[in-house]
Amino acid sequence: MANAAFTARCVAAGLLWMIIQSVQADDVKRYVVEGSRAAGLSACVEPTELMRRQHMTFIKHQRISTVHEGVRTGKYSLSGCVACHISYDAQQNARPINQPDQFCGACHAYAAVNLNCFDCHASVPNAGTPLTATAIAAHQKAGVTERIQSQTAAGEGH
Repeated sequence: MANAAFTARCVAAGLLWMIIQSVQADDVKRYVVEGSRAAGLSACVEPTELMRRQHMTFIKHQRISTVHEGVRTGKYSLSGCVACHISYDAQQNARPINQPDQFCGACHAYAAVNLNCFDCHASVPNAGTPLTATAIAAHQKAGVTERIQSQTAAGEGH
C-alpha cells in the first residue's frame, strides 16, 4: 500500500513537472523580443534551430578569430547579436539583453545556463561610447589598445 501511494505521488509530481515545463516553454518561445530589429526579420544569420543549439560554438569560434587573429568583424560577433536582438523601452532606451525578460536572459534562465558573457561585454549597443578606465586597463593588459582605439573611433563598438 505504501508503494502504491509513493508511486502515485511520483507520477503526480512528474505530470506536474511536465505541465510546468510546457507552460514555461510557451513563455520562452518568444526568443525574439518585440521591438528588436530581429523581430522584423524572417531568419537569423543561421536557421533558428541551428542557432538555438550551436550559438555558443559560433560565438567561441568568433572569439578565437577576434582575440587570437585580430579579426573584429564577422557573422557571429557578440556585438552583432546584441545590436539585432536588443529591444527598447517607451523612451527608446536600449534594454539590457541579459535581463530575465530579454532575448539572452529569458532563454538562459529557461535552460538554467549561466549567462556570463555580459560580465565583460556590453549588454546594450555601445558603438561610439568612450571606453571606461577598467576597459582601457584590460585592453592594455591584453596588448590590443591601439586596435581597440582605432575601431572605437571608427564607430565599430566593442
